[in-house]
Amino acid sequence: MTKLTAVKGMNDVLPPDSATVEWLESKVRVLMSRYAYRNIRTPIVERTPLFIRGLGEVTDIVEKEMYCFEDRLNGDSLTLRPEATASVVRAALEHNMLYDGGKRLYYMGPMFRHERPQKGRYRQFDQIGAEALGFSGAEVDAELILMVNALWKEIGLMDVRLELNSLGQPAERLQHRKALIGYLEKHHELLDEDARRRLYSNPLRILDTKNPHMQSLVEAAPKLMDFLGETSLAHFKTLTSILDANAVVYTINPRLVRGMDYYNLTVFEFTTNRLGSQGTVCAGGRYDYLFEQLGGKPAPAVGWALGVDRVLELVKSAGLKNIEPILDAYAIVTEVTAFPFVHKIIQGLREVGLSVQMHTSAGDGVGSMKSQFKRADNSGARFALIFGADEIANRQVTIKSLRDISIGQQTLSCDQMKEWVATLQSAD
Repeated sequence: MTKLTAVKGMNDVLPPDSATVEWLESKVRVLMSRYAYRNIRTPIVERTPLFIRGLGEVTDIVEKEMYCFEDRLNGDSLTLRPEATASVVRAALEHNMLYDGGKRLYYMGPMFRHERPQKGRYRQFDQIGAEALGFSGAEVDAELILMVNALWKEIGLMDVRLELNSLGQPAERLQHRKALIGYLEKHHELLDEDARRRLYSNPLRILDTKNPHMQSLVEAAPKLMDFLGETSLAHFKTLTSILDANAVVYTINPRLVRGMDYYNLTVFEFTTNRLGSQGTVCAGGRYDYLFEQLGGKPAPAVGWALGVDRVLELVKSAGLKNIEPILDAYAIVTEVTAFPFVHKIIQGLREVGLSVQMHTSAGDGVGSMKSQFKRADNSGARFALIFGADEIANRQVTIKSLRDISIGQQTLSCDQMKEWVATLQSAD
């Protein structure tokens, strides 16, 4: 039979790498709790029009990258979600979540985009994101940026840069759009194929080109910041003043844009040089017009999303090793007949918070003490719990430290094990 393998660009996450993913997620959960953000979980599959309306028909995601299929039961067009913001807003509208005020939400989960797989960019990839719905003030924009900045400190990442820009409001962006198109038309011969395709449909995205031959052209293009009115500039000034007060280093990048019409005012990205062309590890911005675009009442909103794969690549490149959970004890058993007694003891240890790995038997018995000690050592356990013939007969456990030779070996009764656990946990 043909060997079955995973779909290209959709990768298994195996131990010990999975432990690092869990470590990052646990850090995020604690951080979100500090900022009073609550978890939301939306379906992986959504109706295709959600993303067409939410992202725009002329975006690369909708045009090239979405996984769409027809529901064979009713003919509906369904799509594996390529991003989560549209799903979060859809959920907020469907369940009238803003009836009693704004909501601070966060999510974790897989997204899907059909593009050429490469390091840091896969067809199935996990994202972590935060969305603040129903808040219009720049102080919430700042809150979200401070949150990401705090995450980098929490996980030990230092080589990450923050870039900011403001897209203003639609009327201001329309004035800039006209000036930008006029400028690019005068230099039409310098535009690459992608830029020519976007010239009239999405000219703002041309400013984000990675084509080295167009860099001088876009550097001299009209800057959106020059078209902003007093209100938009005041919003941006409030944001930067909060960041300055918290000693957050940033760069104002006039080329930082978004291709979707619902974005306005603040946009930001955290970037690095360590991942090559995939240098953006977190991106966000304000999208006050998405609710209306999806058929709801107007509501302000701002959020960000980070790529888990890229963050973990940064963690590895920074020299932080896989973070595996610490195993407290490994149970060494000399007789198969002892398993009922051993299970009762270690089950009690697990119930009070210890992690214990149970040795298992093979077809020829439980194996030698030497081989079991080798497995115990390889498991990373701090202690070996030895259940030999004498221990079984006397209802005792011998405890041997596998990591600290200064801790002497001791044999305890079953009743004394609770005291040993308490001493161990107080020392931790």
